Amino acid sequence: MHELSIAQSMLDIVLQEAARHGAQRIDRVVVKVGAFSGVVPHSLQFSFDMVKRDTAAEDAELIINKAPVHAECNACGHTCDLDDPDVKCPACGQEQMDFTGGQELFVEYIEAQ
Repeated sequence: MHELSIAQSMLDIVLQEAARHGAQRIDRVVVKVGAFSGVVPHSLQFSFDMVKRDTAAEDAELIINKAPVHAECNACGHTCDLDDPDVKCPACGQEQMDFTGGQELFVEYIEAQ
């Protein structure tokens, strides 16, 4: 379960930023997780809830914003967001898609006091 190490790294970043700005308590952590990132959102949530104990983020809410897979067809140039990366181009039906988004994994912002 690599989400545990991701959650710990994410928490480390959040705590460092909070300390840098003099925040005593973290209320909310918002992250972007791409559909191709390999991260399972509910596992990340579970892991974050474990690692935040006894920290300034103990009561923090984790918000996970999902980023879709963005693709461009090599055959016709059509661009689109896809729910399933194993599909044909919706415009021309070809299977020559380049995936240009959906691998994101980062902290978008934190709310702290």
